[in-house]
Amino acid sequence: MSLAFTTEKQLAISAVRRACSLTSSVFNKLVKNETLTKGDKSPVTVADYSAQAIIGSILQRAFPQDPIVGEEDAAELRSESGATIRDRIVSLTNEALVGDLGLGDIAEWGIGPGSEQTPGQILDAIDRGNYEGGRTGRMWTVDPIDGTKGFLRGEQYAVCLALLVDAEVQVGVLGCPNLPVDPSNPDGDKGCLFVAVRGQGAQQMKLSGADPTPLSMPPYAPSTFNFLESVEAAHSSHSTNDKISKLMGITRPPIRMDSQAKYACLARGDGGAYMRMPTGVGYREKIWDHAAGSLIVEESGGIVTDSRGQQLDFGLGRTLGENHGVIACIKDAHAKLLQAVQQAVADEASVQSKA
Repeated sequence: MSLAFTTEKQLAISAVRRACSLTSSVFNKLVKNETLTKGDKSPVTVADYSAQAIIGSILQRAFPQDPIVGEEDAAELRSESGATIRDRIVSLTNEALVGDLGLGDIAEWGIGPGSEQTPGQILDAIDRGNYEGGRTGRMWTVDPIDGTKGFLRGEQYAVCLALLVDAEVQVGVLGCPNLPVDPSNPDGDKGCLFVAVRGQGAQQMKLSGADPTPLSMPPYAPSTFNFLESVEAAHSSHSTNDKISKLMGITRPPIRMDSQAKYACLARGDGGAYMRMPTGVGYREKIWDHAAGSLIVEESGGIVTDSRGQQLDFGLGRTLGENHGVIACIKDAHAKLLQAVQQAVADEASVQSKA
């Protein structure tokens, strides 16, 4: 008897690996070597569009009826002013779709020699990400480059893909091209892929697909507990996190990095919790920023809720609606962390009301 979502899992792995190969190539050619010409736009824009085009093209061939909720759309690329960047994206996307990248997937999903796409097909593949989401049916979420500033710095970013069925994440894949394979050897091999299927556990492997390892989060240990949090204070309130640390008696400094790589690091035990506390009234998290990572943490033995202890609701459209913040944590520390979060939020509200 075959396992559920086996085909979707393998397709997602293939699509993310090819997108990671492309984003790494863009960084090496257009960022590190600073070879942008006057007519080019930001290299992260080129990489973003191209990575979404690759993933959209592969999904189109395998699951043409499945809608996609993605971060990018091709409206600007269809204009006359977008011709230069459009040509670059078409070229990069076709290189990634056609090439034998040594990933062992050359005969799958209609990729390989002869699978070139026309400019119109590539723009359509990007625009498949315009779906508005919803409560029922199948849909994919795509974040082609999560952590744009990390990408530009040559630090952490992630290519993120998830399948949802009836608003529940069933398959999640994160590609982290700059993440050390072995966290104890940060100068060693880099490039990790994290994969989870609901009810089937989670794995880490090299981006090449080699050395798959089951993920299992370690038990709570107060002496080694610390937070994973965003580099940018604009993305998550560092001051709130500091107050929560004091309430929990945490002495280890936080690990700061961009993107859903934080979920991946939490799943393999690099930290004790990932917190993303809102920095402004009315801010709503995008579903593509959390779908894949949340499942990988859950299938590794963790819990993911908002700051009120509510489950993340992926069925309200392109955002998480009324969910307030995100708390991902080792299972046996979640209740304690949630209590500290709610105390810190209440204390901040009390101070503001007296101001």
